[in-house]
Amino acid sequence: MAAGYRAEEEYDYLFKVVLIGDSGVGKSNLLSRFARDEFSLETRSTIGVEFATKTVQVDGKLVKAQIWDTAGQERYRAITSAYYRGAVGALVVYDVTRRVTFENAERWLRELRDHTDANIVVMLVGNKADLRHLRAVSPEDAAAFAERHGTFSMETSALDATNVERAFAEVLRQIYHVVSRNALDIGEDPAAPPRGKTIDVGAAKDEVSPVNTGGCCSA
Repeated sequence: MAAGYRAEEEYDYLFKVVLIGDSGVGKSNLLSRFARDEFSLETRSTIGVEFATKTVQVDGKLVKAQIWDTAGQERYRAITSAYYRGAVGALVVYDVTRRVTFENAERWLRELRDHTDANIVVMLVGNKADLRHLRAVSPEDAAAFAERHGTFSMETSALDATNVERAFAEVLRQIYHVVSRNALDIGEDPAAPPRGKTIDVGAAKDEVSPVNTGGCCSA
């Protein structure tokens, strides 16, 4: 029993990743699809703090991802600094069928960067890509946004699971690469890796080039 517990807890890194974006874009379903392979058709907003963990392999290392959902706070534009504290990655989520949610991604990105390390890994995620007939944001628009802001971009569907695993895996892989180059401060926050190190910010800042030159990945 004890040995099993130890095995379950073994990991090399723990990375906190936050989901941000307008209400109703599907953040909670992205989280549940990635962590538990579940999807709910209910549209109620998340109540209370919600996060889930999942351990994945990245370049031969065991990485425990702690994914935080905004818990409905986005409706009131009242996301606290505690939500962002210790985050080393973020998915800025919009709904491909609602252009206003894409336009608001700029504000979310600005808020994120006001509260986190300059080298945080960010992916712009266009969710609900299965609703092709209702599309209001083109992959080209998303690719241009990503290039302009130095982020990655991908389209997903939490409903049919398209690119969900891939989006999270890519964010975790990029975080690992940045951390391994000593460019990201994972801080002394409780969400920081208990077995990890405090990384010196800026040691390899010039090496970090997080633009996804391949552009969007459409469903």
